[in-house]
Amino acid sequence: MKTVIKNISELIQTENIPRKWVAGKDMSKLSTIKDAFVEYENGIITSFGSMSYWNGIEDWNNTEIIDAEGGMVFPSYCDSHTHLVFAASREGEFVDRINGLSYEEIANRGGGILNSAEKLQNATEDELYESAFSRLNNLIQMGTGAIEIKSGYGLTLDAELKMLRVIKRLKENTEVSIKATFLGAHALPKEYKDNKEGYMNLVIDEMLPQVAEEKLADYVDIFCEKGYFKVEDTIRLLEAASKLGIQAKTHVNQFNSIGGVEASVKLGALSVDHLEEMEEQDFEALKNSDCMPTILPSCSFFLGIPYGPAVKMMEKGLPVALATDYNPGSTPSGNMNFVASLGCIQMKMTPEQVINATTINTAYAMGLEKKLGSICIGKKANLFITKKISSYSYLPYSFGENVIEKVVLNGKIIV
Repeated sequence: MKTVIKNISELIQTENIPRKWVAGKDMSKLSTIKDAFVEYENGIITSFGSMSYWNGIEDWNNTEIIDAEGGMVFPSYCDSHTHLVFAASREGEFVDRINGLSYEEIANRGGGILNSAEKLQNATEDELYESAFSRLNNLIQMGTGAIEIKSGYGLTLDAELKMLRVIKRLKENTEVSIKATFLGAHALPKEYKDNKEGYMNLVIDEMLPQVAEEKLADYVDIFCEKGYFKVEDTIRLLEAASKLGIQAKTHVNQFNSIGGVEASVKLGALSVDHLEEMEEQDFEALKNSDCMPTILPSCSFFLGIPYGPAVKMMEKGLPVALATDYNPGSTPSGNMNFVASLGCIQMKMTPEQVINATTINTAYAMGLEKKLGSICIGKKANLFITKKISSYSYLPYSFGENVIEKVVLNGKIIV
C-alpha cells in the first residue's frame, strides 16, 4: 500500500542524488522543502516535493494518508555507536564520581567495564534480550531508526557470543536497522590482568573466528587507550579481522592521542570514535581517507571530559558524525535529540551541521548511507514527524523536550 504524508511544514534533509557523506563547509548546508509531502510504498520512499506540485492521489483505495498537521518531517537518527546490551545500571559509580573519583580510579577499583562484565556474565540471554528490547523501544520513540550495538561486556568467549546473539535477536524482531560490532578487546578481564598477550590471543584465536563463523558481527572494535590496549594490539586485531572479512570501527583518543587514529585509518576502519583528544597528526591521518570521525558528546557531558573538536575538524575539510555511546557507565542515555543539543550548545556546531552529523554521516558510519540518512527516492521510509515547531533549529534548542509526534520505520508507524 502507498502512504502519503501531507501538510508537512518543512521536509528536512532531502536529496535527489544520495551522497556518501557531508564534509567541511558543506556541513553547514541543509536541503529542505517547505509546505511538502513525502510518499512511500513497501517501506521505500517513492516521491517527495512541494504540496503545490502534488497532483493528488490517483487510487484512493490503496493509499493511506497521514496528515502531518504542520509538523516537520526528518529522516530518523542513525546512532552509530552504542553499548545497548548490558545487564545492569551503574549509578553507584555515578555517585563515586560526584565524590571525586575519576573514571580511571573507578576502573582500577574493579568498577567500570569489569563491573558490567561480571553482571552480564551472570545474566541469561533472555534477560539481556528483554532489557535491551525495552531500551530500544524507548529510543525509537526519541527518533532513532538505525543503531549500532557493540558487545564488550562479556570478556569471555561464552559471554561475548551471548551478547552478539542478543543483538542478532534484536535485528530479527524489531523494525530498527541494526549493525552488530564485536568488541571483545574492551578491557582486560581480572584473570588476565597481568597477561594481556594471553587475552589478545583469546580474542583473536578463539573469539573472532567463532564470531565470524556464526556471522554475528558486522564490525570489530577495540579500546585503543592507555591502560587498555596499545596501538600494536589494535593493528594485530584489525589485521586478523580483515582476513576474515570484518571491517573495523575503533575506540580511540578518549583520554590520550597514542596513534590509534592513524593505525585505524591505515587498516581501513569505517569510523574512529570518541576523539576527545586530538593532535595535528590525527587530523592529518583522517584527511583524504574513507574513515568517519565520530564524536560522542553525551560521554563528555556525563564524565566532565573535553568535547571533541568538531568545528576544527570541519574547518580542516573533514566530515563529523555524532552518536550517543549509550552505555551504563559513561553515557546512560541514548537520546539523539540531546546529542544534537550538545553539538550546538557545547561544541558550537550549527543546527545544520548537527543534523548532517546525526543522519547522513552516521548512516555512513554504519555502512547504511545508501539506505538511510536522508529523504531520498529509493531509501527506506525511516523518519519522524514533529509537533508544530517554529524551525528545525528548535529541535536542538529545546533540549529536554520531546517534540516528536510520530515515528515511521520501514514505512510502518511505530506505536
